[in-house]
Amino acid sequence: MRENQPQLEVRKKKLIEVDGYTFKDLNGNGKLDPYEDWRLSPEERARNLVSLMNIDEKIGMMLINSRRMGLYQEDKSKTSHDGILDEAIVEKGESIFATSKVYGTTHTIEERHLRHFILRDNFSPSETAEWINTMNEVAEGTRLGIPVLVASNSRNENGESIFGMNDAIGIFSTWPGTLGLAAAAMGEIRNGGDASLINEFARIAKKEWNATGLRKGYMYMADVVTDPRWQRTYGTFGEDPEFVSDVIGRIIDEFQGEALDQSSIAMTTKHFPGGGARENGFDPHYKEGKWNIYPTPGSLEKYHLPPFQVAVQHGTSSIMPYYSIPSIKNSVVQEFEGEEIPFEEVGFAFNYYFLKHILRDKLGFEGYINSDSGIVNNMSWGVEDKSIAERFAKAVNAGTDIVADTNDIENLKKAYENGWISERRFDEANVKLLTEMFALGLFDDRTYNSPEKADEVVSTKEHWDKAYEAHKKSVTILKNTNNTLPLTSESLAGKKVYVQAYHKDKKSVGIYQKEALEAVGELDAFTITDNYEEAEIAILFLQPKSGAYFDATPGLLELELTEDKELQALDGRVYNETTLSDIAHLKLVAEDVKGRGGKVIISLNIILPWILGNVEPLADALVAGYDTFYKAQIEVMMGNHKPSGVLPLTLPASEKVIAVDEDGNCITLNDVPGYDKDKYLPEGMSYAYRDSDGNIYRLGHGLTYEA
Repeated sequence: MRENQPQLEVRKKKLIEVDGYTFKDLNGNGKLDPYEDWRLSPEERARNLVSLMNIDEKIGMMLINSRRMGLYQEDKSKTSHDGILDEAIVEKGESIFATSKVYGTTHTIEERHLRHFILRDNFSPSETAEWINTMNEVAEGTRLGIPVLVASNSRNENGESIFGMNDAIGIFSTWPGTLGLAAAAMGEIRNGGDASLINEFARIAKKEWNATGLRKGYMYMADVVTDPRWQRTYGTFGEDPEFVSDVIGRIIDEFQGEALDQSSIAMTTKHFPGGGARENGFDPHYKEGKWNIYPTPGSLEKYHLPPFQVAVQHGTSSIMPYYSIPSIKNSVVQEFEGEEIPFEEVGFAFNYYFLKHILRDKLGFEGYINSDSGIVNNMSWGVEDKSIAERFAKAVNAGTDIVADTNDIENLKKAYENGWISERRFDEANVKLLTEMFALGLFDDRTYNSPEKADEVVSTKEHWDKAYEAHKKSVTILKNTNNTLPLTSESLAGKKVYVQAYHKDKKSVGIYQKEALEAVGELDAFTITDNYEEAEIAILFLQPKSGAYFDATPGLLELELTEDKELQALDGRVYNETTLSDIAHLKLVAEDVKGRGGKVIISLNIILPWILGNVEPLADALVAGYDTFYKAQIEVMMGNHKPSGVLPLTLPASEKVIAVDEDGNCITLNDVPGYDKDKYLPEGMSYAYRDSDGNIYRLGHGLTYEA
């Protein structure tokens, strides 16, 4: 083999030899076209390919849609290639994925010319690799042989399955949630280190993604948490813009490398210009949350934009704008680099000023802009009165290069035929999209991947060991009255331990209870009793939840740990809310054990900045996890690992400090992180929670003891 010759594999087309080198004849014309020549730069190849594409192929390239694997399809007659590809037709509105009619995989690739797909299934690495290989085989057989690129939301963090956030869990090496990664890395920084744990995480995840053929990550969230009621807090790295910026830079460096190449996972950093500035927590996945508000002078530039500046500096391949609209009514004038920002009240994917003047011109972003899912259908905020074709035109002309979770080629073509989008703009977007694909080697030696190798890489013991170590490092000791922890063999001698899990959903309690008891059993350190009345120690695992991803709560999102709490909806009606079931039982257990001189240890899963007044006083020791494995938490409780995690966000003192008046104004401004909220509170008020020992649960808080 000649020097630098990639190992090329074809399944439908032929190889040709030129100048002693081998190339793929992807268009089957028997000669070497520039786009087939791996010796040329990705951009040169992309420009040549775009010149050969017809308008239908260009349109298909600018859409990315969720695509099921054939393994998901129960009716195997609706599959092809031995059940690998899903060929079912789904009529418009039949599922969350069908905002327009969905066709089978082969038809979508061959006739609708889509080449970008989002994987949300959670099958084995080898099955994923085989699925991507098979789609690429179909794609190779088309006129120009353009391969497919499969994107996914993150797959390496623990948590409950949530469409659009935690689509896949437990198949790849499983680390704590992103808040847990932040807690662990911030703890290392506090102890004199740096955030290199993030580098290690990304380096390992990259290997696993690469092995399966997943080459595009819709990750990570560069959003800074400023509104405590924002339900998507759990997918962020917390509230510190400087730390979030550092993390985003490290993640891009590791997943992509210095520049995109055949080993890279291309990143899509989201959600520009920051989703944290919510209007009282409501999320733009539903109409009640369509506004971003900036009531604080300078907040956009100071708190929200810095991580995106860093993402651009580190060369993120693409950026995803948020659904939300910048509100004029509920904001003060914002500036960037000394210039006033005009607010056009349309979602950021339609917002020419933010995409062109801030992201492209001022920040210098050169990659492509990938909309969030459903902007031309369900979340078309600010352009609801326009037709779907007009929405396409508005987004594409504002700078959006690819529109997510749609295969609606008809309306995008209509926008072109009506003269609302120029072919030059289509060409510009296609060059950007294809340059990424060429850089990733998808046209050359990275079209196909070994399924066997995928399983081997993902099952690497070192990956899982490193992930488990991060779980232990994420554990945060919030309170430790009279040195309740660690639970040494001496302090446990002759004592019975009661272990109980609690959850919002009573039906889910059994899953967590089983996990807790299995973790205790693996460590084999406790004498367990299922009768709390005879226990000297109680370990209680709390998994509260509040709100939903796609639906607004009737009133403000509840942050207290509470059951059947009577609340008032925004429309004045009364409703009940639960964030944690069986709280009465929790209190009964805690009071009984403490009343007999025993110790109560409470573990709290932090996916939101909970208000702890109903629970913290019950605990002798309060431990925070962030979708952290129970076993890792227990190891820290026992002193097998020195606690080092710290809070990546500030926990509010009470409902009083996040109160919202009748005009919808929050007493603590929605666009300011928790660590800075005291600057804007009335004199005498303090935002952060103070426990019965005097600990303040502010950003960076975390106690320790010797292991």
